[in-house]
Amino acid sequence: MFGGQLVIVIGGSAGSIEPLLLLAQSLPANLTVAIFIVVHTPANRPDFLPELLQRRTQFSVAHAVDGAVIQPRHIYIAPPDRHLLVKPGYMRVVLGPKENRCRPAIDPLFRTAARAYGQRVVAIVLSGALWDGTAGLVEVKAQGGVTIAQDPQEATVSSMPQSAITSGTAEYILAIAEIARFLVELVHSSVLKTEES
Repeated sequence: MFGGQLVIVIGGSAGSIEPLLLLAQSLPANLTVAIFIVVHTPANRPDFLPELLQRRTQFSVAHAVDGAVIQPRHIYIAPPDRHLLVKPGYMRVVLGPKENRCRPAIDPLFRTAARAYGQRVVAIVLSGALWDGTAGLVEVKAQGGVTIAQDPQEATVSSMPQSAITSGTAEYILAIAEIARFLVELVHSSVLKTEES
């Protein structure tokens, strides 16, 4: 099973690629986290996000594979037309019905991560239209995880982060540069708690 490290789940849509690239290049290579990303992508188009992110980070980046074991310092991206789900120690990549008009959708990722890892989940909603991610944040927050929305004033499309904020489910409202610093602080504090317990 994936150890005591934090699991970071990120959801985005229109306008989220540049924030993802900035976030990826800001994370230290020795950060012992697993990162899962859902970006709304058309089913019939190639997805170049893994290649783009790999150029910016020393983490290993790839599309998620059904049944694969979760590894630290890896970034897993939902493939087009498949939901990405997090289970204790492994992941599922499934067809499933669309949620919020999308497949992949953000809510299934957030929801399953919350159930599998509880307080060790950090969920982030980035730029995008409509409201995908808000319901998933509710579950993350209910399980004691950390919930973050990109500052809508910075987001190219503000609807998704604004929905998270308006619903009261986003504990922190941060610019992308602040999110990277905050994640590093969370990981370090999590490691200290694990060592002390």
